Amino acid sequence: MKDSALTTKLNAALVSRDERKIRRRLPDPNTSSSNSTLIDFNSNDYLSLSTSELLRKRFLKKLNDAPDILGSGGSRLLVNGRAHSALEERLANFFGSETALLFNSGFDANVGFFSCIPQSGDVVVYDEYIHASVHDGIRASRSRDAQYSFLHNSIPSLRQVLTKLRHERPGLVSGTNSLFIAVESLYSMDGTFAPLSEIVDLLEMTFPNGNGYLVVDEAHATGIYGPQGRGRVAQLGLETKVLARLHTFGKALAATGAVILTSTLIRDYLLNYARSLIYTTSLSFSNIVAADCSFDLLVDGTAQQLAADLLDVSSYFVNYIQPRLASIPPTLLSLPAHLAENSTDVPPSPIIPIMTSQPRPLSAYLLALGMNARPITWPTVPKGKDRVRVCLHAGNTRADVEKLAQGAIRWAEEIMADQRMGRTPPESRGQTGDVVFLQSKL
Repeated sequence: MKDSALTTKLNAALVSRDERKIRRRLPDPNTSSSNSTLIDFNSNDYLSLSTSELLRKRFLKKLNDAPDILGSGGSRLLVNGRAHSALEERLANFFGSETALLFNSGFDANVGFFSCIPQSGDVVVYDEYIHASVHDGIRASRSRDAQYSFLHNSIPSLRQVLTKLRHERPGLVSGTNSLFIAVESLYSMDGTFAPLSEIVDLLEMTFPNGNGYLVVDEAHATGIYGPQGRGRVAQLGLETKVLARLHTFGKALAATGAVILTSTLIRDYLLNYARSLIYTTSLSFSNIVAADCSFDLLVDGTAQQLAADLLDVSSYFVNYIQPRLASIPPTLLSLPAHLAENSTDVPPSPIIPIMTSQPRPLSAYLLALGMNARPITWPTVPKGKDRVRVCLHAGNTRADVEKLAQGAIRWAEEIMADQRMGRTPPESRGQTGDVVFLQSKL
């Protein structure tokens, strides 16, 4: 591009991010590939299905037998492929939902739902750590000027917001307007679980007219929790208490796409008003085949065993590293409060943030030891909440996570030794680039 006002402004913005050390760059593809020799503590491939020979063979066989595999022909409103319709019917039955509607991604699904379902006069309330796609959907909706957040996973904070809204908005009391609460069942940056049962109870108590609705994003819980991997909503028996559930295929299921589980009325409304569905070419037939194969493994119990292995290694890692952090200053290396407390009230999570004031040097140190765990900083997470985000997988061994813990502890001990001696840490403990994650309040 030639020098212009545009290039000057764009370059200035990027330089500003460089100076604040928050510029995002794509990671090295050699560290991201499944063929990498690095131990993967970074991807969302929780069940390690992306490298499963069983899934690969099943996919290739189904692909070979499928009547259609290339392209999809266009938007679902123009070409409603038999494979797409069959998968929706299968998913509605599998999840125990009235109906199901496919989207190209979880991002598209959230944008589609929140941009069109809340009507004029309605209110959207969301957890402060909700995914960026929900924010984008709300901003495009008729309720864009009636959105409120509550403190992460805090029932007292949510109660305060709902009580305030009842006093300020008579339509919510009379039932002429609706309120939507948006949460994730498992949060992608912190590995925390939404208190879904408590939220349902609070909604029913606060809105006895039935005009309070819960929408749950199950992206990071799909395949791991609940009967046959049907998610936290199913695990808690709340299927009839939730207006809409979002499940994605691109994480634990090693496929592509997403599905919204909801009522027939809302499905029909989305078909008419959800722009992220209407104005895009739908998933290719091969994508549909891949997702269908992943659900085969949920149904036959293969994924359930992988999930058990995953949660076992997740618990082992937390229990292994926790006592070894006792001699490390918390600002240098620590677990977040919900893990430090080691509560037995919630299940283990494969998402484990290692909190640190120096996420890039720690990530670079681990990379040099053959482990890929990425640094996460503001604006992806709040200021002061920097971390190296560890994502565990069914394919990770106890030896793998011991190596991770030992590497992190050794890095911290070397930093502490440098500080005692007044030395500047060597450059090898320096920077690695950020990767773009999608939870953001921005």
